[in-house]
Amino acid sequence: MPGSKSNSFKSEKGNGASAGKKQQQQHQERRDPYEVLAVNRNATDQEIKSAYRKMALKYHPDKNGDDPVAADMFKEVTFSYNILSDPDKRRQYDNSGFEAIDGDNQELELDLSSLNTVNTVFAALFSKLGVPIKTTVSATVLEEALNGAVTVNELKLGQSVVGKVEKQTADFYSVQITEKEARLGLVCRVHSSNKSKFKLLYFEQEENGGLSLALQEDSVRTGKVTSAGMFFLGFTVYRFEQNNSMSAAKDPDSAFFKKLDGFRPCEINELKAGTHVFAIYGDNFFKSASYTIEVICAEPFSEEKEKLRDVEAKIITKRAELSKFESEYREVLAKFTEMTSRYAQEMQTIDELLSERNTIHAAYTTNSALKRNSSTSKVKNSAKGLKSEEDEEGSRKEKKEKDKERVKDRLRKKKWFNIPVKMDRKKPC
Repeated sequence: MPGSKSNSFKSEKGNGASAGKKQQQQHQERRDPYEVLAVNRNATDQEIKSAYRKMALKYHPDKNGDDPVAADMFKEVTFSYNILSDPDKRRQYDNSGFEAIDGDNQELELDLSSLNTVNTVFAALFSKLGVPIKTTVSATVLEEALNGAVTVNELKLGQSVVGKVEKQTADFYSVQITEKEARLGLVCRVHSSNKSKFKLLYFEQEENGGLSLALQEDSVRTGKVTSAGMFFLGFTVYRFEQNNSMSAAKDPDSAFFKKLDGFRPCEINELKAGTHVFAIYGDNFFKSASYTIEVICAEPFSEEKEKLRDVEAKIITKRAELSKFESEYREVLAKFTEMTSRYAQEMQTIDELLSERNTIHAAYTTNSALKRNSSTSKVKNSAKGLKSEEDEEGSRKEKKEKDKERVKDRLRKKKWFNIPVKMDRKKPC
């Protein structure tokens, strides 16, 4: 998600001392992310998110044209938010600065509306190849919503609506709920049977009548559909952000132990009575996204509500247990690796000693031919290795079976060719 990668896919080449010097200069040029977003070091996630939205809208390329200063500020703001919005990266930065962040594989996060056609094509190709590329909501959509310049369609509670939204645009829906429905809980679910890529958004109403983005969920593929959901059930519900698939392929162990780190508590757990606005944002690179949206009251789903509360509590407990288990696993794995390496070394040493012993034994002779045979046998044995007892036993059994067949065949032939014939020698032939 670093802003320095958001408008191009160029890679810098460098090696040795020059690359290190260049990286050091970059570290010195970068400003503190807290300073860039104008927040305190103990700022909450919501405060960081609000600061980022305001500054991203202010410096977005859609609003500033070709202004290079605004473009650089937009990159810096996005890069800073990338660090502070991720608990792991934020902790790494607080402890070790930019060096720790640069050492970690970072995902790209792009606003597709700010890319030209060529870069959009490259982004689509990278996505097809499995490179994790996150996308942001277009600043134009956010600004229009903030200014109250969007069309909001009414959505009745408990009814589903089928629609299609163009790329980098959004369809807005409002739903009215009572105090009882708010107390029982509300769930908004969107799915696409065409496996379209989209974002589910929730907006809060401002005093001036505008709408500000409060929650965002990316669609994920589940079976034969893509889906996203928001749950306002009166208790902490977690959203799951999956790990980088490329990093997981490189280090499966680390991916396993970090898998549950993607569970992040949702900022809003319950809604008040009144009107609430949701939106579906078309997140595809080139085509529109088809979808079905429904907002339902959780009253008929009391059993599922309790199951969700229980299973998420277990997941959070398991996440804490994994941290302890990882240290134990790493310790045992290191010991196992050490023992395996030693096992191989000891085996090689013993084989070499036994081979040397046999050579010395064979040297006690005056017959030069025996010495040569011993030397040749040593080479053959070292090249081929000794047969295991199981292999020898198998060979013996196979030989016995062949011998039995050979004897049976000989007996059959003997009976056939040695038929007893009685002849009377007195009678002429």
